[in-house]
Amino acid sequence: MLDADLTVALIKATVQIDQPINDAKRMVGTGFLISVPKKDGTTETVLVTAAHVFEKMPAPEVRVGWRVLNPKGAWVYTPSNIIIRTKDGPAWYQNPNQDIAVIPVTVPAAARDAVLPESILADDQTFAASRVTAGDEMMTLGYPHGLSANVAGFPILRAGRLASYPVAPSGAFPTFLIDLTAVPGNSGGPVFMNGGPGKGNFIAGVLIKQVEDGDQRLELGVVTDATFVRQTIDLMLKAEAKGDVPVNLRVQPAAPGPMHTPNGATTNTKDMVPLSGTAKGKPSGEETDQSAGSSVDGN
Repeated sequence: MLDADLTVALIKATVQIDQPINDAKRMVGTGFLISVPKKDGTTETVLVTAAHVFEKMPAPEVRVGWRVLNPKGAWVYTPSNIIIRTKDGPAWYQNPNQDIAVIPVTVPAAARDAVLPESILADDQTFAASRVTAGDEMMTLGYPHGLSANVAGFPILRAGRLASYPVAPSGAFPTFLIDLTAVPGNSGGPVFMNGGPGKGNFIAGVLIKQVEDGDQRLELGVVTDATFVRQTIDLMLKAEAKGDVPVNLRVQPAAPGPMHTPNGATTNTKDMVPLSGTAKGKPSGEETDQSAGSSVDGN
């Protein structure tokens, strides 16, 4: 059931995605869980993230950071591995035009209440009904530099103002800017609105990268409109209806990889590679940057 407070509901639905590079370093991204209704009356849970998060992780499996309540009522970090590519190629479904990916996942029984309904994803009508415009506050969740809010592995909440105008329709303006710094580890996190005068509660989009001009960060994040998450889910359902599903896509999560429990926001982590990129001569929303799915030191 959806929490009355979308912020809390999304905190529960947002998970860390990581992959070990060696004993000391790992690639980190963010994803969130959506329940998709199917024509036969069943539902399917998908993990939504930025497509480059999976693309930059070369190994067949990634670790997803579930959290569950133990019998004493305490949250416990209980990650497990899922397969993202097979010998036949990627196991995720990718939007052909935007940096969005979805992959069906098997969520542990104790974490299934965290999954959010597909209806929480905005579309052009949602933006119009809520009169979304420049200056509106939006929030995002993620794992900047691989950090989590606490040892239970919950994401870190941040907020910024919508820095673009106009933001609709999505066909003309597929991405928009938010006034906050998107750092490695944030890619794939949900960007959302949680009420306010005349505003609704919905996921507005997915954080995909930060804006840079040469070596200078402009403290702006680029967000892909949630309409393209809906579009990617539709592509997945059509592919599944045709039987176009990799054989190993439905495997149960494997045992967790040899990674440590998150140490919270006091953990000292650094990027494994230096930030780089140029943006000169490109319009806002298409800037070359260091994507927020970069590798960071393991904890």
